[in-house]
Amino acid sequence: MKNLQALKQRYGVIGRSESLDRALETALRVAPTELTVLIQGESGVGKEVISKVIHEYSHRKHNNFIAINTGAIPEGTINSELFGHEKGAFTGATSERKGYFESVNKGTIFLDEIGEMPLDTQAYLLRVLESGEYIKVGSSKVLKTDVRVVAATNVDLMRKIKQGKFREDLYYRLNTVPIRLPALHERREDIHLLFRKFANDFSDKYRTDAVTLDEQARALIENYRWPGNIRELRNLVEQLSVLSQDHLVTAEDLLKLAPQIGKRNLPAQVTAEDNDFAEREILYKFLFDMKGDLNDLKKMFYELVQRNNLEMPSKGPNVNRDLSQLHRMIDEHSDYKAEPDFYPEDNPSRPVIIDDNHNGYSPAEEVEESLSLDEKTKELITKALKKHKGKRKNAAEELGISERTLYRKIKEYGIPI
Repeated sequence: MKNLQALKQRYGVIGRSESLDRALETALRVAPTELTVLIQGESGVGKEVISKVIHEYSHRKHNNFIAINTGAIPEGTINSELFGHEKGAFTGATSERKGYFESVNKGTIFLDEIGEMPLDTQAYLLRVLESGEYIKVGSSKVLKTDVRVVAATNVDLMRKIKQGKFREDLYYRLNTVPIRLPALHERREDIHLLFRKFANDFSDKYRTDAVTLDEQARALIENYRWPGNIRELRNLVEQLSVLSQDHLVTAEDLLKLAPQIGKRNLPAQVTAEDNDFAEREILYKFLFDMKGDLNDLKKMFYELVQRNNLEMPSKGPNVNRDLSQLHRMIDEHSDYKAEPDFYPEDNPSRPVIIDDNHNGYSPAEEVEESLSLDEKTKELITKALKKHKGKRKNAAEELGISERTLYRKIKEYGIPI
């Protein structure tokens, strides 16, 4: 614990959540070894800090360390950047060039966004990890290197493997020791601590009073999801430090500068890609619409019972319970506001049921409804497009998703416009 506190002070790590401490402890334990490490976490959670901890607490600490964003290097030049090239290997190669694996020999290479690495480069990297051998672009000579690789990703590599975009053997070679860094919304107890730290930093930088938050503003930042994580929080504090007229920031001041802070988010884990989030929004909208339909049906049945002087048999004791569970799930996990449930005034807890054995009525045939998410998503999109006469922008707003996501879904399901 003492070592952990010293580590936090040395690298400026702010936080006391168990998940963050667990990640730092794992980094400290694996640092003296030669094991390959895969750091997983959303963009902006501080993966590069963990890679520096691993390097500087290892026996390689006196040698070079380099951080490379593999997703930012063009596919046509990444092999040359990593492994070097010979003179004349390609157009523009006017001289021989050393790659990172040669120049950082005996040191550590941090490969960020490893999931964006091209497949052919993945094969070369796998060979380096297994034997330390590589070949420069345009050469046939096998070279050796002694480099420790620490990789990081903000995407689901197993999904990439299923899509054929990432090598399974490379994944297991990189994932010798996995370290997962929690997103900021997973350690809400640290959000205000980070806010105060950044506020003091910018107070010194701009020579102003450090901004503080009132109770309502603090509640807003602690309940916001922070998709940009620490980087997004830091940017917001800097804006407040520069633009706020008063050092005490109220909820109103905060929402004027950053209105997205006030948006309520679904309490579900969100991946780096926003497609799953959009599909959940569609599903919750479907559940909400279904809840409204059920209330309408209950109201219609009750009116029929009253109009025809029918009796109310005590059948189906679980109907109301199931409906209540559906209502509660939607209310807890959605922004949509439902109309009050309709129950008979004389007995609000009693389900409304028509006796299908009553004289003059034919037995109703129960048809099992499809529960396929794809079918329901397609149905909702079709209804929205029909309602707005094919205008995708209006339909997307109605569904609560982006126009780009809607266009992708239209193509995926083959929905005619």
